This record gives sequence, C-alpha cells and structure tokens, in this order.
Amino acid sequence: MSKQDIKIIGVIPARLESTRFPEKPLVKIAGREMILWVADAALKAANLSKVIVATDSDRIFDVVKKAGFDCEMTSKYCRSGSDRLCEVAAKTDGKIYVNIQGDEPLIEPALIDSVTKPFLNDPDISVTTAVTAIKDESEFKSPDCVKAVLDKKNFAMYFSRSPIPFFRSKKPQFENVYKHIGIYAYTRNALLDFANLSKSLCEEAESLEQLRFLENGYKIYCIKTQYVNKGVDTPGDLEEVLKILKDKREV
Repeated sequence: MSKQDIKIIGVIPARLESTRFPEKPLVKIAGREMILWVADAALKAANLSKVIVATDSDRIFDVVKKAGFDCEMTSKYCRSGSDRLCEVAAKTDGKIYVNIQGDEPLIEPALIDSVTKPFLNDPDISVTTAVTAIKDESEFKSPDCVKAVLDKKNFAMYFSRSPIPFFRSKKPQFENVYKHIGIYAYTRNALLDFANLSKSLCEEAESLEQLRFLENGYKIYCIKTQYVNKGVDTPGDLEEVLKILKDKREV
C-alpha cells in the first residue's frame, strides 16, 4: 500500500481545563499560542493528508480557525484526547488517524511520519506508537516515565509506570529499556472500536489508556526512535521549552 492509497489524518486534541497548567493550549510562545506551534509542526509531516485540532473550547476554536488551521468542535463530555479523536473519526473519512499531543510545541514532523509508515507496509497493523531508550536509573524508577516492554518483533507486551522489566540479578541495561512516547496512530476501525470498549482493569490501575487495547487483544506496534519529547505540563516545562527554542534561535 502506498501513501497515495491511504488517507492519514493528524488530530490534535486540545482542552482548556488543566489542573497543573490552566488554559495551557493558549499560552503564548514567541507571540503565538502553543496549539498553533503544534499544528505548524504537524503540517510539516510528509505523510499526513490533513491536520485537525479537536476541542470543546470556543476560544481554542476561534484561535485555530483565525490562524487558518482546520478545527472541529467536540463534546464537552469527552473523557480524554482519544475520545475527541474518535468523534473526529466518526465524522471524517480517513483510513489512519494520528493522535498528536497538543502540549508538544517541539514535536518533530519526522516522529509523526514514523508512526504512520508501518501501515504502508503491513495491512495487519492496527495501532502504532513510539518508544525511546531510557536515559538513567532515576527515569527508569519514575512513575511519570511510562515504561514499555517489547517482544522480538517490536510489538508491545506491556506498559507500566513501574520499573519493568524487573532486573533480578543485574543492573538494567538502559539502552535496551524503553520509555513510551505519547503519540499513537490507529486504523479507523481500531479507533472506533476503542471508543466502544469499557475501561479495563490494568488501564484503571496504571492510568494508561493504551492498556485497554492490549487487554482486549489488540497488538500495538512500537517504533524505536532517538526522538526525545518535551511536553508542557507545567509553567516550569514552558520555561524549558523557551530555553530550547532560544538555543535554536527560533525565538
């Protein structure tokens, strides 16, 4: 299957409410709202046919539309970004949908393309995501770093906030231990099926949506990447992003 045979839509879920950083998508970076930085980066991905911001906020909708990007209003009752993605998928005719985090203004277009490529080569793949090697022991032990254990074909065996795998008799080899990067791509059927599945036991225990797929028999193909994501969860994270951009002389 070639790129010309498949319509791939990038969706950026965005909401105003955030416990740690209220109104985060509209925070200004060099005079432009953060959500616009993400949309700009997504449009540079070679494999995307279209990019849509999905929100329940009139303010975000107005900012995005004024800047010339596509935006869809979604229900205020969506529990997660995945639910917003499902609403967009139900109203559009894409074959593959990419869930792009709205709080990653530094996201690399190449990362977005990397999670779409497996669909072009293997029609049996229904869900993809990305992982990268863990840096050190503190990251390995942190519950904020989601660990991924892969099989020999790079399909996920499990995701956890706990340090996995457990190294019983030797120190972890961090180049072979992976953390999850929160970008996903799904076939339309897998995404709509996900919306109709009840929350699963491990999903609720770990607070990790992707476990709903694994617990219901879906396989998640993982792309290994050198990309290191920098999301904005707090005002402190924003300061780090600004420093990175200044170092790159982009602001």
